Amino acid sequence: MTFNGTWKVDRSENYEKFMEEMGINMVKRKLASHDNLKITLEQTGDKFHVKEVSTFRTLDINFTLGVTFDYALADGTELSGSWVMEGDMLKGTFTRKDNGKVLTTTRKIISDELVQSYSYEGVEAKRIFKRG
Repeated sequence: MTFNGTWKVDRSENYEKFMEEMGINMVKRKLASHDNLKITLEQTGDKFHVKEVSTFRTLDINFTLGVTFDYALADGTELSGSWVMEGDMLKGTFTRKDNGKVLTTTRKIISDELVQSYSYEGVEAKRIFKRG
């Protein structure tokens, strides 16, 4: 499957502004911008296993496309939502449990990079990963 493999964050675009809009305090934003995030994705049909390893935590996530599940961001923000495939792109739509606002995330392979895009309250950001 296209997404399968281990991906290490290479660079970010507008990520700090996105985190600020999400309500993440300055200290946590500074730490998160240097989290050395590594994501391992394993897809089997419509099921995904994702392992996120960063400076701050290691998290295993299992989900099935189109099935709602709960998830917590590194800062503790709780979300509920699901991922779907739209063509060759994974799209996640998650609702924050604390304020009901929606976070949209996409993952797409562009050239040899995994581009993860975020949209929240009109603020867009990207994290670009390289295989590693």
